[in-house]
Amino acid sequence: MKNEKMTPKIRFKGFTDAWEERKLGEVSNVTKLAGFEFTKYVRYQESGKIIALRGLNVKNGKLVLDEVKYIDDSDFSKLNRSKLYKNDILLTYVGTVGELAIVPENDKYYLAPNVARIRLQDHVNSIFVCQMMNDSNFYNRIISPLIATSSQPALSMENVRKFQLLMPDYQEQAKIGSFFKQLDDTIALHQRKLVKLKELKQGYLQKMFPKNGAKVPELRFAGFADAWEQRKLGELGSTFTGLTGKTKEDFGHGDAKFVTYMNVFQNAVASLEQLDSVEIDPKQNEVKKGDVFFTTSSETPEEVGMSSVWKYNYDDVYLNSFTFGYRPNIEFDLDYLAAMLRSTTVRKKITFLAQGISRYNISKTKMMDIEVPVPSLEEQAKIGAFLSNVEQTITLHQRKLDLLKEQKKGYLQKMFAK
Repeated sequence: MKNEKMTPKIRFKGFTDAWEERKLGEVSNVTKLAGFEFTKYVRYQESGKIIALRGLNVKNGKLVLDEVKYIDDSDFSKLNRSKLYKNDILLTYVGTVGELAIVPENDKYYLAPNVARIRLQDHVNSIFVCQMMNDSNFYNRIISPLIATSSQPALSMENVRKFQLLMPDYQEQAKIGSFFKQLDDTIALHQRKLVKLKELKQGYLQKMFPKNGAKVPELRFAGFADAWEQRKLGELGSTFTGLTGKTKEDFGHGDAKFVTYMNVFQNAVASLEQLDSVEIDPKQNEVKKGDVFFTTSSETPEEVGMSSVWKYNYDDVYLNSFTFGYRPNIEFDLDYLAAMLRSTTVRKKITFLAQGISRYNISKTKMMDIEVPVPSLEEQAKIGAFLSNVEQTITLHQRKLDLLKEQKKGYLQKMFAK
């Protein structure tokens, strides 16, 4: 390999030496759970102190401990080959191959089947190696060609030891590892903030709309005391169809735009960034400001009948054929309408109407019989503005998180030698 390829594009100051090529087996001890240990000693429990790390616990460079199994700590002392120590690297080698994580502490974890343990030598930094191996480029170049696929994807320990690593001296490894740890910590912080914001939003969606049988919501702005009306959707508007008579040749070009299924599914307020081109004819239904779109089918009942409000005065925009439109005949605050149709109470009513086995569908006629809460326009505007601000804050944090993840991808490409 030529020397110019043995150094990364971006380096910390003070480091100029070429990186060396080493096999993983030369700088670590690689093993998996011994069969006799598993059959003789392992008894899974639902609680305890010692966690058995299975494949589902190893994901995207970190441990995911939402669903864990335990073993009795008296058995743990006999699992010599399977004890895990701080800075051991875990690698899934059966089924979903190539997921990685680093063991964060001693005396808490042991190895379960289908996960390999990589114990690095003292002069090798675990974060550096884990970041290198967790990059999609490394997976495609190094891991993927070594995977056997006779019955299900699998890596032998012999092939894991063959992984080709490009490595600098320990000081540079430590610098790079520390940099990516800080970046990962920042990403994790933004992820936690985003989760909390989404939980907060769900709480508002539960409390700011009346529950079944109630005439007022649990949480309300000051100055509003009147009971809310419960009105059927069919009394408040009418439905219309999406695009009809189209073939795949009509899509992807043309002067008109259409709202995609995923646009409706993902967004309480339809996004202008998720419109696609289509060739149109005079028989189609053009969408108008204030229209609501509903998905007609999904793989789960909880995801059927998702709504999206169209807030824009745009010409030549149409609706996907796997959805239907709803046009209110009374004035709504559109932000209120968007939030209300995705509120906990209304979503439960829609989910109840889902029919199917492998795929669930919903009837437009039955949808129009659903009762929805309608307060005064003034109160709608208050609720709509508040929840819209919450949604905008979530969107802002999501964009920050996406940007950080993209930045990390760029650094992974430029801070490791290829």
